[in-house]
Amino acid sequence: MSKTVKVGIVGLGKMGRIREREIRSYPGAELVWGADADENACESLSDINVSQDFRDLVRSDVDAVFVCTPNYITPAVVTECLDAGKHVFCEKPPGRTIEDIHAIIEAEKRNPNLRLKFGFNHRYHAGIQEAKRLVDSGRFGDILWLRGIYGKSGGSGFEKEWRSDKQRCGGGILLDQGIHMVDLFRYFCGDFVEVKSMVTTAYWNIDVEDNAFALLRDHEGRVALLHSSSTQWKHRFCLEVYMSEGYLSVNGILSSTRSYGDETITVARKQLGGGHATGKPREETIYFDTDPSWEREVAEFFDSILNGAPIVFGTSEQALKAMQLVCAIYKDDDECAKERG
Repeated sequence: MSKTVKVGIVGLGKMGRIREREIRSYPGAELVWGADADENACESLSDINVSQDFRDLVRSDVDAVFVCTPNYITPAVVTECLDAGKHVFCEKPPGRTIEDIHAIIEAEKRNPNLRLKFGFNHRYHAGIQEAKRLVDSGRFGDILWLRGIYGKSGGSGFEKEWRSDKQRCGGGILLDQGIHMVDLFRYFCGDFVEVKSMVTTAYWNIDVEDNAFALLRDHEGRVALLHSSSTQWKHRFCLEVYMSEGYLSVNGILSSTRSYGDETITVARKQLGGGHATGKPREETIYFDTDPSWEREVAEFFDSILNGAPIVFGTSEQALKAMQLVCAIYKDDDECAKERG
């Protein structure tokens, strides 16, 4: 391959346009194709080849494809691209079911010389990276437990979006957004072996969940508490890691709308006795002004293609395990509902 990667994008909606920006900014990539079933989306890109049939892109001479499609289409697009000899960057989630990600992994195995990466960009956020560095430093001891809250307001038209149609999306807010927090739990603790959950549709008139509550326990007995919500009327991201000698809390996550507020990390050491500050330790807060996550994950993908560097974040194994946890949360709630009769 030449030192320039020819790139196509399937799906020219919000995420496709975010990826377009980063592809055009990367010096070793050239955006040459776009595909979307929406004619208007195609017409908005006048400087590249476009088609309403993604297979026209697959049959072209592009080297790599960014798949930014609704969940029900994703597995077919990814597998066709891989089997056509294209490297693939795929948005999360990798489909609607465990079977979907297994089908993708089988295509990956059939094409061992190609690169496959999934877009779990939260691992690249500066606040998350700093939190991981602090945890791994051992300064605050061992992880005892985690708590994650990730919620948004559904907004106008939410009930009519494809993400609210189970046939097309496969799951609600947990699969759409909560999977990011599940992936972060795994980033800090690894695999979880026990799941207890309650999944509800509390407000929106949709056939998928708008709230998911889950307790996850790993093989060391550490527990992670998750709340994923689309009735969080004030958008919120909060990841807390409590350790034997202190704690940290990542609050806010930088986004294009800034609706989740400032991205910060607050750290403190425990104080159990002496003085008058028991239960109120001195905290330090660090602010992050930029979001490098989109740039970093796209750069890792292209570096892997051009230079043979490994995919570190967003591997198919990580995507599979995140999906398995999400499905385990759904399954536990389903089984409890059956027991209740």
